[in-house]
Amino acid sequence: QVQPVESGGGLVQPGGSLRLTCNVPGDGFATYAMGWYRQAPGQERESVAIIIVNGETRYGDSVKGRFSISRSRVGNTAYLQMNSLKPEDTAVYFCNIRTNLGAFWGQGTRVVVSS
Repeated sequence: QVQPVESGGGLVQPGGSLRLTCNVPGDGFATYAMGWYRQAPGQERESVAIIIVNGETRYGDSVKGRFSISRSRVGNTAYLQMNSLKPEDTAVYFCNIRTNLGAFWGQGTRVVVSS
């Protein structure tokens, strides 16, 4: 079973920073990409950032220049550094991993940006 586990969410003031972590235990699979998605109340889930196995990164337009995705050299851990947070970044953030066994989602971690 491939099960991403997210951590690092919480309450932060506008302009602040948070770093989310996604850890996927196990090594019986090949990883193609890891990514972060978010879903705000009443809205569709949207792509935030993706990192492909070759190191290429892609970002949603609303987070470009503020968020940065990275990945550990060993294992399957992905990070999302979020800077200059805005109230509209408030959402549940989900980790996704794409492997040769399929795509798998974590349970999500909540981020609230509020003063």
